[in-house]
Amino acid sequence: MVPLLVVSLAGVTVLLERFAFIVLRSRINARPFIERVISLVRAGKLDDALKLCADHQSTLPDLGLVILRSRSRDEVDLLNVAEASSLSVVPALTRRLSWLPTLAIVAVLFGVLGAVANLHDAMMQASAGSMSGIAPSAIAYALRPFGGGLLTAIPLVLGYTYLSNEAQNIVGLLREFSARLVNALIDRPDVRLGHR
Repeated sequence: MVPLLVVSLAGVTVLLERFAFIVLRSRINARPFIERVISLVRAGKLDDALKLCADHQSTLPDLGLVILRSRSRDEVDLLNVAEASSLSVVPALTRRLSWLPTLAIVAVLFGVLGAVANLHDAMMQASAGSMSGIAPSAIAYALRPFGGGLLTAIPLVLGYTYLSNEAQNIVGLLREFSARLVNALIDRPDVRLGHR
C-alpha cells in the first residue's frame, strides 16, 4: 500500500499542478476577447488592442501582445512571429500530462501486485492451518490494494482526458486568433466560422 500511496500522491500533485496551469492560468472568455481585439485592430485602434491584451494574464492575450508589438506588417513575418509564439506555449501546456496515464497504470499494477501478495499470504495461512479454504474476509482484505489502485487510476485518467482536451482547445484558439489577427493587421478580410 505504501508504493500505491506514493503513486497516488504523485498523480494528484501532477493533476493539480496541470489543472492550475492549463485551466486557471488560461481562463479567459476567449470568443468575446478575440472578437474585441480583432474589431479594435480593424478600426485602427492598435493601442487599445494592445491595452486590452496587456490587461489579461492568459496565453491568448500573450500571443496577441507578441503579434501586435511586432514592428513588421509583412504577412510572412507576422505568421513566423505567431508560429514562434505558439510553439513556446504548446510545450508548456502539454508538459507533464503524459505522466497522468502512466501513473494511473502504475497505480493499477501496484494494486494488482498487492492483491496477489495478499492472496498468496492468505493461501499460505489457509494451507498451514489445514483449513478447507480461504476465508472470505481474507479475500476481501487481499483485494483492498487492487481497489485502491483503481480508485487512484480513475481520477487520473479522467483528469488526463479533461486536461488534454482543454490544452487542445487552447491550441486551437491560439491558431485561430493568430491567423485572424494577422489578417486584420494586413487588412485582409476576416473569415469567421459560422458567420454568414
